Amino acid sequence: MDQLSNPTAHAVGSAQRAAGKRYRLGFDIGGTFTDFVLIDDHSGQITSYKTLTTPHEPAAAVMEGVRSLLNQVQASGHAIDTAIHGTTLITNALIERKGARTAFITTKGFRDVLEIAKEMRYDIYDLLLVLPQPLVPRPLRLEVDERLNGRGEVVTPLNTADLEALKALLEREKVESVAVCLLHSYSNPVHEQLIRAWLHEQLPQLSVALSCEVAPEIREYERMSTTVANAYVQPLTERYLAQLEQQLRATGFERRLYLMLSSGGISTVDIAGRFPVRLLESGPAAGVLAAIFYGEVVGEPSLVSFDMGGTTAKMCLIKDGRPTMTSSFEVARVHRFKRGSGLPVRIPAIELIEIGAGGGSIARINELGLLKVGPDSAGADPGPACYGFGGSAPTVTDANLLLGYLNPDYFLGGRMQLNVAAAERAIAADVATPLGVDPIVAAHGIHQVVNESMIAATRIHVAERGADPRRLKLMAFGGAGPIHAHQIARALKMRGYIIPASAGVTSALGFLTAPASFDFARSFVARLTAETLPTLDTIYAELESQGRAMLHEAGVAEGEMRFLRQADLRHVGQGHELPLPLPFPRLAEVDLDATLRPYFYEFYAGIYGHAHRHLDLEIITCRLTATGPRPRVSLRETAVELRPATAALKGERRAYFAELGGFVQVPVYDRELLAAGMQFTGPAIVEEKDSTAVIGPGAHVAIDRFANLLATFTLDNGR
Repeated sequence: MDQLSNPTAHAVGSAQRAAGKRYRLGFDIGGTFTDFVLIDDHSGQITSYKTLTTPHEPAAAVMEGVRSLLNQVQASGHAIDTAIHGTTLITNALIERKGARTAFITTKGFRDVLEIAKEMRYDIYDLLLVLPQPLVPRPLRLEVDERLNGRGEVVTPLNTADLEALKALLEREKVESVAVCLLHSYSNPVHEQLIRAWLHEQLPQLSVALSCEVAPEIREYERMSTTVANAYVQPLTERYLAQLEQQLRATGFERRLYLMLSSGGISTVDIAGRFPVRLLESGPAAGVLAAIFYGEVVGEPSLVSFDMGGTTAKMCLIKDGRPTMTSSFEVARVHRFKRGSGLPVRIPAIELIEIGAGGGSIARINELGLLKVGPDSAGADPGPACYGFGGSAPTVTDANLLLGYLNPDYFLGGRMQLNVAAAERAIAADVATPLGVDPIVAAHGIHQVVNESMIAATRIHVAERGADPRRLKLMAFGGAGPIHAHQIARALKMRGYIIPASAGVTSALGFLTAPASFDFARSFVARLTAETLPTLDTIYAELESQGRAMLHEAGVAEGEMRFLRQADLRHVGQGHELPLPLPFPRLAEVDLDATLRPYFYEFYAGIYGHAHRHLDLEIITCRLTATGPRPRVSLRETAVELRPATAALKGERRAYFAELGGFVQVPVYDRELLAAGMQFTGPAIVEEKDSTAVIGPGAHVAIDRFANLLATFTLDNGR
């Protein structure tokens, strides 16, 4: 349904295009499902596929999906011009501690910073608090005698004798990867570079990650944690990407494979292999990009992106076509949704709120006798009880099946049968019997509890960013998102909700809307004065040179490169800073007092309501985003049909709606047959092969010319 033209990909000559159809491929490995989208370059036709993830061999599910898509369109891999990929492999390796055996080299006296961390308790009332353990055990945290001051000046030269002493230990301990993070190396990388050169000469089989490249920013613990995380997954990522490329080549694919970054840009395999930590949130980031794209299509640039899959639900506030961004977050939390219980990483990323509310989220009765859902998930193996793969715990998917929302004979388009009896047994044993209620009542309780979790999380996420949900619509997608969208949008008194075409694989489509993009940062701590501005120009010029080289490697033409500057600024004396966009080509030519200071104060006041205009300013970090052009996307419009929506009916079935007193017969529509101009009201169910939409009572749905479902509330909605 989309026609893409991606200038960042390798061009295919007109003669070659004339020989046959050309395609673009996007695929996303999630915790439960792996999603695929193949787009015909000429017609804009979308072919999608969804299959269970194979956790122990992720490439197996990928190759199943790629071969299935190619068979459907009767083409070989030669016809694919661009392939873009997102994966949970890196995140899972950190969570499950299945990365490489890693050593850590730092300045003498600082090896325990990884364990000391911030000396803070993330839960001051928990007497049995469990802290996240460093990825590198203490015996492999090594020290060298060297020292730089905060300005990057050498105080103590690097003692190479220390490196010689480490060689035997690294070999004896069978170390695969080394993270190097020296004090103040963000100001001067010379000693880290010397260590890498020595390691490459003496132990060339080792992977090496330098903090001056991975996260050249102040705050030693965060920089160390990020560098260690990168080194820990680097060998795994390199092997996986090499294997994936090889298997794609076997299908005839000849072009470059690209990877989605957490920031929403795309990267080459080589760069992703060197900096795998930047891929941590690649799949969720793609979902947000797809929401932005569809928001533009339907004329809703400000909305809430709601992506609910098999493992988690992710929300993101989008304002005027831009997602909220962050420069740091946590991974591998001891308590998944407790801030401070994980390992911090300093990378640019789209800011999402994530909760354990996926289709596979497990329901149980807690020690207080209350129903609890998630955050743990049945995942793809063994999966929900209804999958029939050995899972016995009741999940959200089992509940939705019992409530009539899912068709047991049409899951994944009929490729997978769901076992209603197994779902009922699981819910009865673990929820209904302990509560003394009927399994249907228990299933509705599970459905409501998970809805309330998402409603509360969305309300807080939107409010904390100064937005009002009553002025927004919900963009719902993912395999489970369209089932829960109505209840969430209704409870938040939103203007309605949108369910895009091929909603179950929307994240995979998001890959194909992303430009090539790379982020760079370098800390430079100084008061903002007329004397420091030329120095900042020099730093930005160096960052731009790095960005230009990476964009060139990604195939972006010189004239299509764009460079966006930011500076982390704060009032002198503050403990934290704000990222401030810098629309000035040369800072040295900007009047500091008349332009730059007022610019910061107004930006600060816009967020906090006031600014301390009497205080001097301090710069902490220079940031630059190097980006290519956004792929041009044009949707193929369908003709408006005058037929009623009943022409798309595929039958009826009983579904549970509490506001109507329980089970009622509702129409079931075939998503493939719904045409532009058709309209219907809820309650209703809309089925397609990769997702099911549940339209509740009081909603009116119109099909737009791009086959999106646009739902508005026909009743008062509690306003």
